[in-house]
Amino acid sequence: MESQDIKPRHPEDEHIVENKELNIWEALIPVFALIAMLFYNVFFVYGDDALGGSNQFILLLGAAVAAIVGFFNKVSYEQMLEEVAENIKSTSGAILILLMVGALAGTWLISGIIPSMIYYGLQILNPTIFLAACVVICAIISIATGSSWTTSATVGIALIGIGNTLGISAGMTAGAVLSGAYFGDKMSPLSDTTNLAPAMAGAGLFEHIRYMSLTTVPTIAVTLIVFIIIGLNLDVQGTANISDKLAAIDGSFNISPWLFLVPIAVILMIIKKTSPLIALLIGTLLGGVAALIAQPEIVTSISGEEALTFNSAYKGIMDAITVGGSVETSSAELNDLFSSSGMEGMLGTIWLIICAMVFGGVMDAIGALARISKALLSLASSTFGLFASTVASCLALNATASDQYLAIVVPGKMFKKAYDDKGLAPVNLSRTLEDSGTVTSTLVPWNTCGAYQSGVLGVSVADYFIYAIFNWLSPFMTLTFAAFRIKIKQVTNSFGSKVA
Repeated sequence: MESQDIKPRHPEDEHIVENKELNIWEALIPVFALIAMLFYNVFFVYGDDALGGSNQFILLLGAAVAAIVGFFNKVSYEQMLEEVAENIKSTSGAILILLMVGALAGTWLISGIIPSMIYYGLQILNPTIFLAACVVICAIISIATGSSWTTSATVGIALIGIGNTLGISAGMTAGAVLSGAYFGDKMSPLSDTTNLAPAMAGAGLFEHIRYMSLTTVPTIAVTLIVFIIIGLNLDVQGTANISDKLAAIDGSFNISPWLFLVPIAVILMIIKKTSPLIALLIGTLLGGVAALIAQPEIVTSISGEEALTFNSAYKGIMDAITVGGSVETSSAELNDLFSSSGMEGMLGTIWLIICAMVFGGVMDAIGALARISKALLSLASSTFGLFASTVASCLALNATASDQYLAIVVPGKMFKKAYDDKGLAPVNLSRTLEDSGTVTSTLVPWNTCGAYQSGVLGVSVADYFIYAIFNWLSPFMTLTFAAFRIKIKQVTNSFGSKVA
């Protein structure tokens, strides 16, 4: 039965152009040029700010290099432009979902839904199982916000301080924080990487999340077990004092478990395989209604008016949906957490996707992807070899391009044809991209993620590397599933038969 998830392109519409005049070295010229330019742009110039636009333009420069190669191999400008247009068209579903995700994040913040998740999540702390609790808390917050960076920069900092008072090494605490934060980042439909991976592979968002849980849940389970064992063998003293954080949240929001009815409704819709756009739209509207009922003062504040009227309510909710808003608390550490950019905040990721589609479209048009795919298939003759090649490519790009987004975009586009030729469903590729591209970025010191997390938490990558168990275990887990052919989904035709 066909999935109800929105897919960037139907399989029957997918095509990669063959060009017999193009050799493998010519096909690789744009790839090498792109990696070199990205490495210089991120490592030597922009650092964490590269996603502000420079990386997007580098993708366009990579497309220009590919176009030059195409001109020398008798590919017309019209052919390249047509393929670029098809590629951009194929991402329309993903772009709409990203915009709706931003809208949902906005209303869930001002309604108190996300703050309530954080409020109740913080209360599960216990000194004996502190490290495991860090994983759980950060996982909950990251799932709710869709951001590992925001999680570590707010609650993560607080947990580092609490751990220090308990006599627990900062490296251990940071590893637990990042394990939970990146688990939530992977599994949250609010996360940009969780939207980006299926967009590159040609899978549906919620289909991708369901399939990814097959490797992600065992990985986080092993991570929790290890941290519980470590915690039980630590000599911890003191009490985890989070009363000031709870008071800050309680003082700024009307916290209530009734607010959980909104995410529960969205989860039920997802379980019932409701279209993602419909589920997210309803979740956004319910969040707006909840905000009017539970947080009228916040809605009024967001609108910039003095009293709650129909116009101010409309403006407050609409601003939260489109451009976001922020809620001040008495805790400076929490203020960054309680801010949202709404739909506007998703434009950077959408910009990245469009530029990536330009690069991929030109690569398609000149026949480079077909040539590279054939070379990869000759090197990776087995299914396991294909998965291993994907993992290796993601790791290499995290280390060379220094950016987790490009570690998803480039292998995603390059390997898609190879997975199709093997009769493997797109979710195999999207899951592998996340298992090896998203989570390992923070393990590379010069990667934007590694540099950011190290700087924010005040812990070097070398100190937290071994304790970021979820992050380095994830690639091994996905390779284990591939090696033993566990839950490797294959493409099926309309009669339910597997496609060879």
